[in-house]
This record gives sequence, C-alpha cells and structure tokens, in this order.
Amino acid sequence: MLAALSVHTGEVSGRCVDKNDHTAFLHFLKSLYRQHPRKELHVILDNLSVHKHHQVQEWVRRRRRLTLHFTPTYASWLNQVEIWFHILSKEILRDGVWRSKQALVQQLMRYIKDYTQHRARPFRWTYTGKPMAA
Repeated sequence: MLAALSVHTGEVSGRCVDKNDHTAFLHFLKSLYRQHPRKELHVILDNLSVHKHHQVQEWVRRRRRLTLHFTPTYASWLNQVEIWFHILSKEILRDGVWRSKQALVQQLMRYIKDYTQHRARPFRWTYTGKPMAA
C-alpha cells in the first residue's frame, strides 16, 4: 500500500499496488501532484531506494511546486503517515483474515475513505523539544 497523509487536515490518499517499485511510486506521486493543482507540495519520505530512484528524482526536478524531504535514517517517527499506518495496522491488519487479495484491497480502500470522511484531523505533536534524559 502507498499512502499520503495531509498534515494540515489528516486526510489520507492511498492505493494498493502489486509491487512497491519506483514505477508504482512515481505513478502515485504523479496522481498526488494532479490532485493538488496550483498548490506547493512537500512530501516527506523515508530513505527507501524507490523514493530516490533516478527516474523519480528526474521527474521531481522538473516540478517547481514539488519538494521531497527525506527523514534521517532510523527516524521514521518524524513522518506522520507512519502514525496513520500504525492505526491502520491495529484496526484492520492485526489478526485480519481475508479470503482473497481483492477482499483485502477492498477493505483497505474502504478504511481510507471512511477514515478521511469521518476521522481525519491533524495529529497533535506532544514532543516539547527538550532533550531526553540519558
């Protein structure tokens, strides 16, 4: 599953893919870009190699209103979509049983739609910026 979370609204966009490669990621990125015309987009990503593939980087370079930001290694908690993936895992995936891949995909897409329509709101950061005690 590929997903994007708007930090301002909490809304989620997502799609299920057969293979998580640079082609699927670029297709998803292009659809996000088209969904938000005339808006500057800042996309926060981990350091997965498909995010840094030369075809992805070249396409992004040609887009003035799109900027990719990469989290530091081992700091995926900085990416708020990871919080949403944790919620999805607890509510849908954990202990789930599906009769087919299609049934799983349908449930995931229904969950995204329901979450966005009824539960979406920005996550509230609680970290105060104080150094953690050793």
